[in-house]
Amino acid sequence: MDFSRDILKWYFDKRRDFPWRITKNPYKIWLSEIILQQTRTSQGLNYYIKFINTFPKIKDLAEAKEEEVLKLWQGLGYYSRARNLHKSAKYIHETLNGEFPKTYNELLKLKGVGPYTAAAISSICFKEKKAAVDGNVYRILSRVFDIDEPINSSKGIKVYQELADELISDKNPGDYNQALMDLGATLCKPKSPNCIPCPVEGICLAKAKKTINIRPIKLKKVKVRNRYFNYFCIETPEQFLMKKRTTNDIWKNLYDFPLLELPQEISQLSPKHLNFIKKFVKKETFKHLKTTPIKHKLSHQNLHINVFHIKAKTVTQSNGIVAINKNTIPELPVPKPIELFFQQLSNSLDSKG
Repeated sequence: MDFSRDILKWYFDKRRDFPWRITKNPYKIWLSEIILQQTRTSQGLNYYIKFINTFPKIKDLAEAKEEEVLKLWQGLGYYSRARNLHKSAKYIHETLNGEFPKTYNELLKLKGVGPYTAAAISSICFKEKKAAVDGNVYRILSRVFDIDEPINSSKGIKVYQELADELISDKNPGDYNQALMDLGATLCKPKSPNCIPCPVEGICLAKAKKTINIRPIKLKKVKVRNRYFNYFCIETPEQFLMKKRTTNDIWKNLYDFPLLELPQEISQLSPKHLNFIKKFVKKETFKHLKTTPIKHKLSHQNLHINVFHIKAKTVTQSNGIVAINKNTIPELPVPKPIELFFQQLSNSLDSKG
């Protein structure tokens, strides 16, 4: 049995249809790969179409404002991907005169492009023989060859990359890399793999040894951190108080409400909350309309959020927190919890109207 030959034969018969599969345009392949990092294909497809329609060429993306890029990315998460995408587009357009890098090593110089993405682009677009190793590939190789080396250890990463580079097809490296992506997504799934139609079922050592359910091995995850966000949606008849997040934390360059982060959850207005509110609503009285609890999970953080909806006649702006006209709010890129809050607020107004 020839591993790469059988993988490719299966792929040419069973491959999934996606718009990025009908092109060798490196800009479009790059865009699809960045979007599909940490994202299900079903969700990423719609974002890919939106980006291609809005920015048909790399020049269009490079010349866009960052806020426009982030707004289009809104809801996809891991916003550093969008910021790096925009920075790399500007670099290619302005420094490389619009000439997309063609080799694995050149692609690695782009912000947001790691070994997997560089290998995928260089193999698909330029037929460079470089194996793209992601979670799907780790899972397939660990099962077929019954490898017990942890996939997230230094040694494991080296072992899997070397094996993947040995197995890759000489003539069709791009199709081979995409074949493994499809095989892992459709048959060799993390749970309940469908082994019967698998093209390499006959040589799968984990199936023979009944170790499929414990492959691949992964070192213990990083401890999840709990954070407690107290947001204050301070609203006037015409404006909301908001702030652009500029620190190297989650949601950088997105807009949210004035935030008080505390070491534990306090769902009721406390003296700490009231003192914080008074920074923006001075001696004037204000009205607390409602508290909206929102739970939001990130890769290594659980956010326990309470949004305190405050109404006031006038507000004070300070420390980067500014009053933004309600009509411009839909144009701003905001984190998912803020988007959800605005949706709930809009729905409640519609039901009253």
